[in-house]
Amino acid sequence: MARAARLLALLQELRRHRRPVAGQALADALGVSLRTLYRDIATLQQQGAGIRGEAGVGYVLAPGYLLPPLMFTAEEVEALVLGMRWVAARGDDTLAAAARESMARIAAVLPDGLRRELEATTLLIGPGGAAEPGGVDLAQVRGAIRDGRKLAIDYRDAAGAASRRVVWPFGIGYFERVRIVLAWCELRQDLRHFRADRIAALQVLPERMPRHRLALLREWRARQRTLLTGSDSGRS
Repeated sequence: MARAARLLALLQELRRHRRPVAGQALADALGVSLRTLYRDIATLQQQGAGIRGEAGVGYVLAPGYLLPPLMFTAEEVEALVLGMRWVAARGDDTLAAAARESMARIAAVLPDGLRRELEATTLLIGPGGAAEPGGVDLAQVRGAIRDGRKLAIDYRDAAGAASRRVVWPFGIGYFERVRIVLAWCELRQDLRHFRADRIAALQVLPERMPRHRLALLREWRARQRTLLTGSDSGRS
């Protein structure tokens, strides 16, 4: 790996960590010796990179530090294009528009060679069934998740029974035919999945969720790992 690419990769690796990470862990991730890593960190610090820490303690990238102009490998460009095209084709209207705008912004700051790679990528999204129509705007759900707000929803389960729920949303699953809202349900006092097409109406409440969305997501992931079947996943 060329030194310039290695320095950028080091910045990218540091960006993944919010807390100090040991020099040896960074060296292993980059496939370099510890001595080389220390030398690269010193070089970046001399060039003004906001890297804090020292040998034996660990290193962390200062909050707010901006990485150099975007550089991607050809495979990373293909991954970006494929992912954005999937969202543009399968996401709701707000996400689809955001995907198209994101691709335009990325293309605008890429070097000429990589921009040509992006424009010439021929990875395509195949035809698929449209998601079941829903009466709610998932942009509202995403906003509630970001803001940590509770939702009041009118929900109808698979048997057609209607109920009014107050939930703490923490995620949305985008499947080929359905969208699933992941939430803690105050009625059931447990984690639940709600199909978006069965939510008749929703209201973002002023009350904040008592637990952070990442804590709820970690609990949900831990439960998924321990489940032997998906029998609980459909409960509402």
